[in-house]
Amino acid sequence: MVKAVVVLKGESYAHGIVCFTQESENAPVCITGEIKDMDADAKRGMHVHEFGDNTNGCTSAAPHYNPFKKHHGAPTDSERHVGDLGNIQTNSCGAAQLDFSDKIISLYGPHSIIGGSFVVHASTDDLGKGGNEESLKTGNAGARLACGVIGISTCQCYHSKLIVFAAVFLPKRTVTTYSWLNK
Repeated sequence: MVKAVVVLKGESYAHGIVCFTQESENAPVCITGEIKDMDADAKRGMHVHEFGDNTNGCTSAAPHYNPFKKHHGAPTDSERHVGDLGNIQTNSCGAAQLDFSDKIISLYGPHSIIGGSFVVHASTDDLGKGGNEESLKTGNAGARLACGVIGISTCQCYHSKLIVFAAVFLPKRTVTTYSWLNK
């Protein structure tokens, strides 16, 4: 079993934590987490991006993770980037709960998403059906609200009303611990 986690932050107020768990190499990846302080009652695109580089904010993450050179699509489409995870729906307080699985991304092997970035966008992802060139690249999902590097996790991620905590092993085997008070 492999576990990974990403702590999201950005230039906007949006922040959160997303956990990834894969029981075996051929099993789907379970994705759980919470993202807060986004627009209320809105759909926002989310993707795994190619690089785990946030030196220039979320822009450094480069394009969606697409090792098979396909067009952008919905998570259920056969024609999609590996990193295409669709949209999240925020509630009336601007928070979104994630609890789904994906059969295309992996935490194992040469196409593992570990070391890439997870990005939440400012607009709804049109899932490659927008009828223009940008739709086939990005789903017209807009600016990047929050992002973080996906790292191997040694523990179960958990959420509490006061503190979110995760221990992360980044690709170069460095250890970083994130902890902050939730709003």
